[in-house]
Amino acid sequence: MKKRKIPMRKCVVTGKQYPKQELVRIVRTPDQEVAIDPTGKMNGRGAYIVMEPDVVRISQKKHILDRHLKVQISDDFYQELYEYVDHQKARKEIMP
Repeated sequence: MKKRKIPMRKCVVTGKQYPKQELVRIVRTPDQEVAIDPTGKMNGRGAYIVMEPDVVRISQKKHILDRHLKVQISDDFYQELYEYVDHQKARKEIMP
């Protein structure tokens, strides 16, 4: 049986390559709005970060997503992203 290729993506915060399933995609839509893209298929400019709450905090502190997506991101969005990543990480630990 042929082995399937695992798609790899680069985290914009850590700079390391990870399997796409371990990352969350943040997208800037054509309307200049920023959203979490759980499907990975939303239209717009995307950036990937690893699903670690500490990485989200680093991104907020250094404004990494702001620079990568070329848009001002609010603290409310970072809080929403932190909660999403924390929830997804907890789900993975419970159900591997």
